[in-house]
Amino acid sequence: MTEDHFQRLARLLDLEAEAEKQETLRSLEKLSPAEAEASGNSLINLVIREEDSGLGGRILLTFGKRNENLSLPWSRIGNGSPVILSEEGLKDNTSPGWRGIVSRAHKDSVQVAFSQWPETDSDRPTFRLDRSTDEISRQRQRQALESARGAKGTRLAVLRDVLLGKQNPVFDKIEIPIPFNQKLNASQNQAVRFALTAEDVAIIHGPPGTGKTTTLIELMRQIVRNGQSVLAVAASNLAVDNMLERLISAGENAIRLGHPARVTPALREHTLDELAEVHPDMRLARKLTSEAHALRKQASKFFRIKPDPTMRQSLRQEAKQLLNEARQIEDAVTERIISNAKIICATATGLDDEVFKKRRFDWCIMDEASQSVEPSAWIPLQYANRLVLAGDHYQLPPTVISPEAIRGGFNISLMERLLENPKTDISRLLNVQYRMHQDIMNFSSDVFYEGSLQADETVRTALLSDLPQVLNTPLTNSPIHFIDTAGASYDEEQEPDGDSKLNPLEAELVIKKVHELLSCGLTSDQIAIISPYSAQVKYLREKLKSLDLEIDSVDGFQGREKEAVIVSLVRSNREGEVGFLADTRRMNVALTRARRKLIVIGDSATITSHGFYQRMVEYFESIGAYHSVWEE
Repeated sequence: MTEDHFQRLARLLDLEAEAEKQETLRSLEKLSPAEAEASGNSLINLVIREEDSGLGGRILLTFGKRNENLSLPWSRIGNGSPVILSEEGLKDNTSPGWRGIVSRAHKDSVQVAFSQWPETDSDRPTFRLDRSTDEISRQRQRQALESARGAKGTRLAVLRDVLLGKQNPVFDKIEIPIPFNQKLNASQNQAVRFALTAEDVAIIHGPPGTGKTTTLIELMRQIVRNGQSVLAVAASNLAVDNMLERLISAGENAIRLGHPARVTPALREHTLDELAEVHPDMRLARKLTSEAHALRKQASKFFRIKPDPTMRQSLRQEAKQLLNEARQIEDAVTERIISNAKIICATATGLDDEVFKKRRFDWCIMDEASQSVEPSAWIPLQYANRLVLAGDHYQLPPTVISPEAIRGGFNISLMERLLENPKTDISRLLNVQYRMHQDIMNFSSDVFYEGSLQADETVRTALLSDLPQVLNTPLTNSPIHFIDTAGASYDEEQEPDGDSKLNPLEAELVIKKVHELLSCGLTSDQIAIISPYSAQVKYLREKLKSLDLEIDSVDGFQGREKEAVIVSLVRSNREGEVGFLADTRRMNVALTRARRKLIVIGDSATITSHGFYQRMVEYFESIGAYHSVWEE
């Protein structure tokens, strides 16, 4: 059973890797280098402008066009992007390719961090950068699955058996702790206390706006108070940074692991890289690295008279040896910093076994647990004794693009899989939300959370008209506005040269509502537009580019909120096909981003072919929020 489970996950992981690879190849294969650059996935005709070094023996190379007056074209290659560097102009096209991470992107240059030098024999090589999949994360997931499958007589083996249902989780009695945060509500305090009793695993289920991160910060502070250590992880860098920021504000000493390019600039002083950089022992490491660079430059010089054939190789070998010595010093420094830290924050897939193999944490706290594929959850479990999963499996699931992997259940997170087993009581629900008006909350509460959510007094009846300088109008003194476009020929269209859908007439109605909200006194930064369809998002961004508005997909707006949110459903057809809208968890996210005003625009004749939307329209009618487009 154990072997079958991990082998299945490894097979699905490979399927997903292949699907991502094929998607990348499809976008580049029939394109000339110039077309690949125009697509935004590549940069061509680059030369090395500068060489530098970073922590962990990273080689930092800055690339730009040979003509230094030329800016780089627009591209999707930005800070934190995984890339592949290849040498251009080779007759047999055999450049091995070197994987790296973009550490800094400017309009005229891009700096990339490599773990090894791009060795070339050309005297004046030019290079190409292509966006790539994150193979390092994939390797870490595979290794974690193998470790869990083969574990015997260890804490990991016990956790594995508990998480596979072979062993019951253990909970111990504890003394009720005095909360650090006196503003926590009863369900938050109960969740913290329950998690602290867990010897193996506990789940904190946090629906939209219920203060999940606030609860996790309290839990971590209680753990540190008990003299224990925490490995705090999440699926996204943004969520990790959010935890780190809150911990620092609370006065906790937390360290952020991960590539500095993927960390919010204001938090970089708390990264391992920055802390190591100011350590006294790093001076020698920097000296050795500097000498290695000098030797590298000497080996790469264009010689008018060819030197001894072995000279270049000898210089490179000496440089490599100096870099190895520098790395040993850096490893010792980073190990010392990490071993003294009580809280380490990182993405789950950003954990390097070389850094952590000597470190064991008392707890692993995993935020966004419902958005991670299961293999990534096993990475931090190799280094921790207990696990707390936090998230909401009724919001966005893990992103998986392989249909075959989805059929195999790869889009089911570890958290969701555990909650599917009702026999074991391992979760606590946060039931008071602090984001939205009760009418905006109630539909999701009834459909997804068995009507258990309550709106805190501070938001229960909050309307746009309560805001300073906002006019009191029918639009601003009600929380929800559903505009039904049925019968008005607001027909959906296929995106030209794409797979997505758009609805231009519906978009015009969205634009009209935006201007109405602005004329009522709202500012652009108080309004957001969400659509499940990327083509509609692009269309609206183009039409409203003069306004500073957030317009995004549901996935892009996860975890965010605004005073007013307009949701464009797009689908309008005679067949009653809802397509992508059938993923009701995405709609749960879309419908719970607004604090004071939710405007939903859609064709009831199309969407009510699906039971969820039939129920939604009926709910809107029951609270007087239903309006026909003919009223506009």
